[in-house]
Amino acid sequence: MQILKPENRKNNPLPLLAVGTFGLHVFTLLLLIFNGSMLQQLGRQLTPQSLVQLVDGRTITVDPQPNLERQPEAIRRFVGETMSLMLTWSDQQPPTQVWEITSQLVADNFKQKLKSEITNLNPDSQFENVNRGAENVLVIQKISQPTEIGNGQWKVEMFANQLVFSGYDRLGKSTSFNKQVLVRAIDEPATYLPNAALPLQFAAYRLGEARLEIYNICEIQDKNCSVNPNQALP
Repeated sequence: MQILKPENRKNNPLPLLAVGTFGLHVFTLLLLIFNGSMLQQLGRQLTPQSLVQLVDGRTITVDPQPNLERQPEAIRRFVGETMSLMLTWSDQQPPTQVWEITSQLVADNFKQKLKSEITNLNPDSQFENVNRGAENVLVIQKISQPTEIGNGQWKVEMFANQLVFSGYDRLGKSTSFNKQVLVRAIDEPATYLPNAALPLQFAAYRLGEARLEIYNICEIQDKNCSVNPNQALP
């Protein structure tokens, strides 16, 4: 009967111990949830997102899965649209402006050589000074399926014509532009999107999301174009 006395119940430490243990468990659980959240956020910060090429050539950004693979249609689309942008200009959109924007899609050690070839493409006009009413348009007839020539490196054959119009010759002149185009995968896109971007800048930026770059262009009959695909030909 002594155990049931009120004073004995008041001095019993078991209820306080149970409450303290429960509180400790709740605190530990909250601490684990907080740590898990912090680790998840840190993982997102330290792990950059990666690019995925869809079958139709479009690109999306997803959680990382590093590789140098590209879908054939993404490569063909990149080559076709890049070359079309680069070799289409007018007095409203002069070649110097076009080159400044689209050359971001070209490897640094190949830019000067390619610029010289573009300048000499039409000897009757000056690359730096386009006459009023002059216009150049690249019309692509065919782009072959990519041939892999190295790890993350491909070659495509492009068959096209460069149409040159002038203020006094609206019928235009056609120049054959059949080339082998070498491209390779890169880690980060070289293009950037400035404030108040021009349509051409936006188009180049979207192409840059494919994380590809042109690093060499050769004549269609050149058998040694891809002998050393890691370097542009001198």
